Amino acid sequence: MIYFDHAAGSFPKPPEVETAVLHALRTAGNAGRGAHGPTLTASEILYEARTGLAELFHAEDPSRIAFTCNATEALNLALQGLLRPGDHVIATACEHNSVLRPLYLMERRGVELTILPCDRNGGFPYDALPLYLRPGTRAVVTTHAGNLTGNVTDLRRISAFAKAHRLLLIVDAAQTAGIFPIDVQEAGIDVLCFTGHKGLLGPQGTGGLYLREGLSPEPLKVGGTGTHSFDPRHPSDMPDCLEAGTMNAHGIAGLNAGVRLRLQAGVEAVREKEAGLARQFLTGIQDLPNLHLYGDFSGACPRVPIVSLNLGNEDSAVVSDWLWEHYGICVRSGAHCAPLMHQAFGTAARGAVRFSFGSSNRSEEIQVGIDAIRRLAALIS
Repeated sequence: MIYFDHAAGSFPKPPEVETAVLHALRTAGNAGRGAHGPTLTASEILYEARTGLAELFHAEDPSRIAFTCNATEALNLALQGLLRPGDHVIATACEHNSVLRPLYLMERRGVELTILPCDRNGGFPYDALPLYLRPGTRAVVTTHAGNLTGNVTDLRRISAFAKAHRLLLIVDAAQTAGIFPIDVQEAGIDVLCFTGHKGLLGPQGTGGLYLREGLSPEPLKVGGTGTHSFDPRHPSDMPDCLEAGTMNAHGIAGLNAGVRLRLQAGVEAVREKEAGLARQFLTGIQDLPNLHLYGDFSGACPRVPIVSLNLGNEDSAVVSDWLWEHYGICVRSGAHCAPLMHQAFGTAARGAVRFSFGSSNRSEEIQVGIDAIRRLAALIS
């Protein structure tokens, strides 16, 4: 089997992640629920993971990191917790449904929404952002990198716009956390939402958000935190205010192991390796006459290691099934939870085939992928 679906979830997990989860299962109790060994072990796991994530994202304090079960929960927490009826939000056409559906929900609750359109390569007219301002504009919500195109958003330009107009900047880092350098303070990010099971190499069911000092979103859920038990109100301090209920210490132990591996390797080194794999793949197929590519491959913007394509008029599901059946290659076909991008590209009916590479892939595997696509392209020409 050759796994080219890292944008959906890293696989296989490093041995260090597996070992950390198993060790936590044998040693960790319920964090914050007592002072005995197992509960203290769980608390230490959470603290170490917060510390690693704060270092990775250059957060000012580990307490600004709150854990969730994935980026979707983090985005819902940020969007539902910070937006109010009458607020206006600017988002982009590149957003995943984990952003779009919460925004559509908030629209039904009285929030106004404007979508920044994209060009033929999935890029955005950054200079046009001031045209979308309204008196009630409260926030800009953007993906850091498109999960279909692989284009990396120019956060500096969006952040400059947001800060000039005192807007919140909420960033979906599902495709960049762990594989692209992120400095929340330098980039002026108010909320950074991330998942643990992709570039951070952790288990599914882990993720979180960074919340800058001074923001107080309404929590999605309230309940037990192990602190202030006689107060009828939920705690307001980070991270307790966003972490009601028992925490996934076992999964977070694995996430911590993945984060430590990324810190040890260096995110920039990871990015360069994965970018090299994507370039090798693109170079090997880009001369095919019936190839359709989606994204900006001109070099004008940075990219994450994603190459989305179609062959001739073939349905994307047929292509992905053929790759699996004949070569054991795992890719993602369909809509990728990115409906606005597929509408913009005219691929809503057949979707696209997404190749996404990870640092565990080898150059030899990339060559197999190239050979497979070239063979299939010849068969359907």
